[in-house]
Amino acid sequence: MSNKRKQKLPAELEFHEELERLRQQDQHPVPPGWRMSPVAVETFIQGNEALGVARKFVCPPGVIKRIVVALCTNRGALLVGEPGTAKSWLSELITAAVSGDSSLIIQGGAVSNINQLLYTWNEAIVRDRGPCVEALVPSPMLRGMQQGRFVRFEEIARCPQPLQDSVLALLSDRVITIPELEGEGGVIYANEGFNVIATSNSVDEGVNRMSAALKRRMNFETIQPINRIEDELDVVVRETDKLNRKGGVDVRLPPEITEMLVTVFHELRTGQSLSGRSTDRLAGAAMSTAEAVNVAHAVCVNAFYYSDGVVTPESLMHFILGSALKDHPEDRRRLQHYFDTEIAERPGSHWRALYAHRDLI
Repeated sequence: MSNKRKQKLPAELEFHEELERLRQQDQHPVPPGWRMSPVAVETFIQGNEALGVARKFVCPPGVIKRIVVALCTNRGALLVGEPGTAKSWLSELITAAVSGDSSLIIQGGAVSNINQLLYTWNEAIVRDRGPCVEALVPSPMLRGMQQGRFVRFEEIARCPQPLQDSVLALLSDRVITIPELEGEGGVIYANEGFNVIATSNSVDEGVNRMSAALKRRMNFETIQPINRIEDELDVVVRETDKLNRKGGVDVRLPPEITEMLVTVFHELRTGQSLSGRSTDRLAGAAMSTAEAVNVAHAVCVNAFYYSDGVVTPESLMHFILGSALKDHPEDRRRLQHYFDTEIAERPGSHWRALYAHRDLI
């Protein structure tokens, strides 16, 4: 048996000890089919130092509570936001806490017909015995209904509208009819604990428009980028350290490198400098916190393998460009203007060192 380490554990395994501790201490009402109370779910995500629970998601007050309360109903929840706002991560955290298993996932772009959404058949068994319960191959949606668990529907707008309307019917009726099966086996009712938490990219909505009926049937919550740069710095440092440890990269980002990276991403994303002046926003790059973490990790990996563990402003500049300059030629001009009007004026030797590599743009 291979003893290789897993690259990524699901949230229910990565935070198993925290979840068990919260379950044991949970004295609040627990909804039918849930593993813990809404209060404990929110605590798991928002963190609580006194209980030894780390913060896992940064958002304005009330956002997590609204989502969790919505999922206590039969309406489901839809998380909408720009790329890199960690919608899928939030979906995974909530599902791990509520259902204890975040693996029931449907990718909207991979679903093109009703069988992929609901169920298929084991053809070998069907040829031998005809349609029967044993030949049924349930989809994540059907398994979620049978087992009373949350189903994560990623990028729901990427599947065709007729299938979106089928999700609407499931949320409304909580039943799947299998016409090939007779009797009780042909009707599957959702057990307590079943619900759908979906995500949708607000920038690239995909090839299909969101069904208006589905919009009305699910509770919307817009996931905004991190607003406070202090919170963003904390996330980038924490997540980069985590990635470095998993990859065996014995490098820590110097504080001044972290400051420059997060500040540049924050200002180019918001279109405003920390001092309140307007800056150019890039058209082809999200410049999200998640992307900043990727750049930070890449800078550390580069330093570990190529630079004896030394992180330099030049290497930071190279990886910033790799994220900032995608497929919009005008972004190069905007980035140059940003460096000339903002970075060039910043006090501090580290900012001067970064601007010294402006010619790379």
